[in-house]
Amino acid sequence: QVTLVESGGDLVQPGGSLRLSCAASGSIFSINAMGWYRQAPGKQREQVAIISSGASTIYADTVKGRFTISSDNGKNMVWLQMNSLKPEDTAVYYCNADIDAETGTYRTYWGQGTQVTVSS
Repeated sequence: QVTLVESGGDLVQPGGSLRLSCAASGSIFSINAMGWYRQAPGKQREQVAIISSGASTIYADTVKGRFTISSDNGKNMVWLQMNSLKPEDTAVYYCNADIDAETGTYRTYWGQGTQVTVSS
């Protein structure tokens, strides 16, 4: 059994910053990649940022230069530093990870989500 738990969501003013955290726990043998997705009301879930086990990163164009993803493979954690937040960043942010839960194959796991609201 593997679980992902996010934290750090909050209400913040435009131009502000937030740092989201995600911790993976359970029977984890290996993590291939971790990432963050978000879903705003009435919209589809979209990829925000991904980081591989080798620390390669991919960002959505809408967050490049403002958000930074980082991870600690030893602690099975991933963070998302969000700066210069805009109202359009308002969404539920989900943690995602490709994990080999001691089965020999990778499977995608999701957290329960954390709400980020950017508003004055």
